[in-house]
Amino acid sequence: MLVMVAIVGAGAVFWRSYDEPAPQAEKTQPAGPPPDVQARSAEIDRVLIRRSKAVMARNAAQFVADIDPADAELKTEQGTLYDNLVQFGFSRLSYHQKREQFDQTLVERHGPTTYAVQVVMVYQIKGINRLPVRTLVGYVFVQRPDGKWVITDDDDLDRSLPRGSHHEAWDVGPVLVERAPRVLVVVERGQSELASNLLTEASSAVKVVTRRWPGGWIGAGVVIAVDDEIVRGADYSVERNAEDALAMATWVYRTLPGEVTTEGERADSYVVVNPRNRDRLDTRSLAHEFTHVAAARYGAHAPRWLVEGVATYVEYLPMEGEQDLALPQYRAMVRTKYLSKAAALPADATFFARSGSSYPLSWLAADYLFTKHGPTEVATLYQEIAALGFSQNARDRIMLEHVGVTEAGLFRALKTTPDT
Repeated sequence: MLVMVAIVGAGAVFWRSYDEPAPQAEKTQPAGPPPDVQARSAEIDRVLIRRSKAVMARNAAQFVADIDPADAELKTEQGTLYDNLVQFGFSRLSYHQKREQFDQTLVERHGPTTYAVQVVMVYQIKGINRLPVRTLVGYVFVQRPDGKWVITDDDDLDRSLPRGSHHEAWDVGPVLVERAPRVLVVVERGQSELASNLLTEASSAVKVVTRRWPGGWIGAGVVIAVDDEIVRGADYSVERNAEDALAMATWVYRTLPGEVTTEGERADSYVVVNPRNRDRLDTRSLAHEFTHVAAARYGAHAPRWLVEGVATYVEYLPMEGEQDLALPQYRAMVRTKYLSKAAALPADATFFARSGSSYPLSWLAADYLFTKHGPTEVATLYQEIAALGFSQNARDRIMLEHVGVTEAGLFRALKTTPDT
């Protein structure tokens, strides 16, 4: 997970009598970077501006013009990146220097003019992102003998970038991007049949969540189904994820982690599909993930049982074109097989380690809340607890306010509710 970085400043107050003359401050020039650093920063800014303008103007030659001419492989890779980027249909795109990253090994590799820098990519995909969002890239520049600064590497800094806020779908190799209203699908180039199938399923799932999510959702569904095991915040190289997961909803940031808040301010979510399980994806599983997408903007502090329980609740509802599930029988099975052996609602820390029981119990809890309190109250509960549920005390206070019980009280209610 992401780590909080807090910066605390201290100040001092000086007193003087108003009949005393004010001391004259010594006139000094404000400190600033030396002229060569200023010149370098200005030139790097111009490189970054040219790159964003090249994508928006669909000018491939301009996009690769600032790549180190001595590195033919990097130039080819950047050509692929350009081909990927133009498919997404950005209505806004810009790059901004964020933080220099000194690394002696990079200096030894690329020479004394090496300049490594984190770069914020600000973008908005037309019809997908309601607000501009941000991701990170890392570039290594060197200065040529003629004074021109060029990019000589674009992945040496990846290990220093926060997990989940870089390595986007356009970074993984040649891709194919297909669109439908409120849907964008990314697959490997040449996988047009897969893209078509995913567009159909995702379009149906978007309609389901729009109709069923009580908090109201007017957003879009992005589905990334490429061969790479690690994309954005999804890591399918981890054994449990590789075997069990179908897809993951990964955060999209309005402000990056550490800029304004601990976790970053979340604007949206993209769904990344497990490459081993693409053939198992259907409307119901995408409705589950898009429920996470719909709730992403609320915050990160809802208990996992509520997050997954609500998504599973929407996934299991009757859907047009899908066979209705036998929910009364499933409810009875969950109570007999899982609830009877449980001592509490699934805990955040062990939720995925015990996923076989965590998901059914979470669905049962959400089913109870929706049935007893109605969709609007559950949506309101979700919004507030996701934003403010920093601790167990806070969660219990919010639960009491909205549904009249704490998490422990909800579990007791589930235990004592008769089978129906």
